[in-house]
Amino acid sequence: MGSQNGKQQMLTDEDLAALSQSSGLKENRIIEMFNGFLMDNPTGKMGPQKFRELISHALPKKNVYKMEKHVFRIYDSNKDGFIEFKEFMLVFHIMSEGSNEEVLRRIFRMFDVNSDGTISKREMTKLIEDMYDVLKKGDPNNDVKEMIAESA
Repeated sequence: MGSQNGKQQMLTDEDLAALSQSSGLKENRIIEMFNGFLMDNPTGKMGPQKFRELISHALPKKNVYKMEKHVFRIYDSNKDGFIEFKEFMLVFHIMSEGSNEEVLRRIFRMFDVNSDGTISKREMTKLIEDMYDVLKKGDPNNDVKEMIAESA
């Protein structure tokens, strides 16, 4: 199923059951997705460049470069600079479902760039500018300043 440093990449029965339960997908579908993930990422890990290609494919005609690093941070839960299949599947599920509180916690984590438990004005400004760049609507410098001034 792929290897890294001679170590076989595989899903344990426990991994499979947990992913199936958390995602609502059947185990055979998770195995198919895992095999596809390994075909695209033989080491079992997706690096930033491959993630950029995936995001660019999912959002064609959008400048996703700036947003991609924020989204990558969410997927890379162990902060090793790579996205493993389990991380990918868990975030895929987490971003598609959950209570309002869980969704808000995930959004907070995206805004809290340095993971210090607070969102500074600088972090908020940077993320909003990056979002505007993806959406290409209006002048982010003026609009961001107005939005932050109104909410402060």
